[in-house]
Amino acid sequence: MSGAEPVNVRLLDRDYTVGVTAEERDSLMAASRLLDAKMREIRGSNRMAAVDRVAVLAALNLAHELQQLRDENARQAVALQQTLADMNRRLDRAIDV
Repeated sequence: MSGAEPVNVRLLDRDYTVGVTAEERDSLMAASRLLDAKMREIRGSNRMAAVDRVAVLAALNLAHELQQLRDENARQAVALQQTLADMNRRLDRAIDV
């Protein structure tokens, strides 16, 4: 990644350094806060939970949420295409009159 600068993020009280461009920094920080919150939610009060297990479960939960959003977006795109096709047919009929 050219122009990448090291950025420190904190997940479950552990520090990680990630290289990102200046334009990506804010987004990375927001993503790290989201991931940290999800990991803390999964870990709950069990401080002995293995960090790798918590991380995998958090990643799976976030990936599932992303897939649900993608599926919904695809459904909405199909509905919009159908609406536009219907409107085009109506316009064609109106012009032909």
